[in-house]
Amino acid sequence: MLSSQSTRRNHESGSRRGKTSPIRSLLGALGTAVSLVAASAATAQQAPEGNARGPIGPSPYDIQSLWHKPFAEPGFAFGGNSGVWAESPDRIIIAQRGETVLPYPIKDDFLGFAGDMGINVLFETERRTWKNCLYELNADGEVIQLWDQWDFLCADSDGPGPHRVRISPYDPEKRVWVINETFHQIYVFSNDGSELLMTLGEKLVPGNDATHFGRPQDVAFLPDGRVLIADGLDNHRVMIMDEDLNYLGEFGGFGEEPGQFNGIHALGVGPNGLVFALDRSGGRINVFRTTDDPARMDFVDVWDGFTLPLDIIVNEDSIWITDLGPLRFVNLDFEGNYRYTWLVPSALPDGYIEVHTFSVDEALNLYGGDNQYGRSQKFVPKPGIDPNLIIQPPWVAK
Repeated sequence: MLSSQSTRRNHESGSRRGKTSPIRSLLGALGTAVSLVAASAATAQQAPEGNARGPIGPSPYDIQSLWHKPFAEPGFAFGGNSGVWAESPDRIIIAQRGETVLPYPIKDDFLGFAGDMGINVLFETERRTWKNCLYELNADGEVIQLWDQWDFLCADSDGPGPHRVRISPYDPEKRVWVINETFHQIYVFSNDGSELLMTLGEKLVPGNDATHFGRPQDVAFLPDGRVLIADGLDNHRVMIMDEDLNYLGEFGGFGEEPGQFNGIHALGVGPNGLVFALDRSGGRINVFRTTDDPARMDFVDVWDGFTLPLDIIVNEDSIWITDLGPLRFVNLDFEGNYRYTWLVPSALPDGYIEVHTFSVDEALNLYGGDNQYGRSQKFVPKPGIDPNLIIQPPWVAK
């Protein structure tokens, strides 16, 4: 399903990755992904730089300790924060994988999130209850609106459920998109969450045709109104939809050749028609470009050397991703050269196991959702820091 010729470059060690590793089986790759996620905190402690590359320096942010204020009923805590979208500094929309049932008794100095009690909410699924899957926070991390009327959309799920929250910068209605990985569906809500405007896909019916998904992971928006759907962990394709969400075409496919995927985890759109797709279990980023044909993308390049890339924000001249092994933020230019890397510690109270998702508001505050400790945190740029080290809001065509 690739178009055009590959222009893959030879990656230099130190600033670029070497040759692509030998082909692995799907089951082997998935097993590796699970192991990497489970061991990510330990890896960060044992080998601080691990697979981190390029200029490595300190975090350019100060973290606001315990910013995310608990609001669950006694005996419960946040679940995995899989989706975060900062619409403004005072409105941050969170998708979480239900709440976590805490063990009894709860310690006196409990910090308000499950990870503080040694619980990994990604793996201790027996503690998961499908409550408060969508909600909004203000600038102080306090809940201002629960979307609990939509909890039924996640109820009885035997998998992780909600995976991403996105809003198109080109949509005047600012509709909220939520991807439900387990049910193979995508929901489109009114901006205030009062209405479910559209449901794409068929609940619990996976498929690889024009109207079904196989564990979708993300959506991205092109300036002309087209929508890209990362479909995802089963189908390994990116679907191209028109502005009315009619199927136009797709690209990708399973494999380890340039432009193929072993699980598409996130998408980002940049200037000059560039599209970046994170190949999670493949440990790389595939780069494409739009063409004059709205149903076709040209393959541009592949950048490997990553461990388990998680999420992406595209800026005017570079991209930022989060990756595991060790957990870190990585900045690359549009040629795939490393510009800056900073490691994210796992030690509590302010650490992470996994920055599964991240978002930036117009004031340049950074928000990261932890899918394993079970919470979100807010980062504020350090005073006087080099502005080139600060993640900007996602690129928008002018």
